Amino acid sequence: EGDGCARGVRATGSMAKIANAHLRSCIQQVLEGSEEKKREFLETIELQIGLKNYDPQKDKRFAGNIKLPHIPRPKMRVCVLGDAFHCEKAGSLGLDHKNADGLKNFNKNKKLIKKFAKKYHAFLASESLIKQIPRLLGPGLNKAGKFPTLVQQQEDLSNKVDEIKATIKFQLKKVLCLNVAVGHCGMSESEIVDNLKLSINFLVSLLKKNWQNIKVLYIKSTMGKPVRLY
Repeated sequence: EGDGCARGVRATGSMAKIANAHLRSCIQQVLEGSEEKKREFLETIELQIGLKNYDPQKDKRFAGNIKLPHIPRPKMRVCVLGDAFHCEKAGSLGLDHKNADGLKNFNKNKKLIKKFAKKYHAFLASESLIKQIPRLLGPGLNKAGKFPTLVQQQEDLSNKVDEIKATIKFQLKKVLCLNVAVGHCGMSESEIVDNLKLSINFLVSLLKKNWQNIKVLYIKSTMGKPVRLY
């Protein structure tokens, strides 16, 4: 089995296992389905993955992040835990933010911190604050899998937020199915193709036996029917 050379992640080009035409027709089905039953909100398009020949008890549980070319969840809620500079910046961008005092006000109340973690999809933090988080908040954000991403003073905050929104995470837990957002129904077909290819190729590169570990791949919109890709 010559799969050793296919470790690199190709952003473009076709995937050996899924024909471009099939990929496009699956995406069209999902988009048509969401047009037929228009929802009040912008539906997310998810990639659903079923694995095989993998034992989460024994085999290494993988985790990996990849930044997609197009933001799959534009409405993703991000909160900035900032120093004075970043809080001011966040305010001008209309982003939710908290400073050190705001975090102190939680008084390490686990319930409140859990609720706070739940309210957002992701957090960004200034350097001076990221070091204080364990002391001010305890392990709450970490437990929720939402420990903040560092944002430096010289980085553009709005770019950094977009980067967070464009990044998806593949993480194997105890079960052999995974779900990730790869786009939304307001995207063009070619944008979804770009995101899907990169997501699938990246996932395959994380797996011990690459494609041999993939049992099924489906795509679906939030409220739509799953369409089988592979």
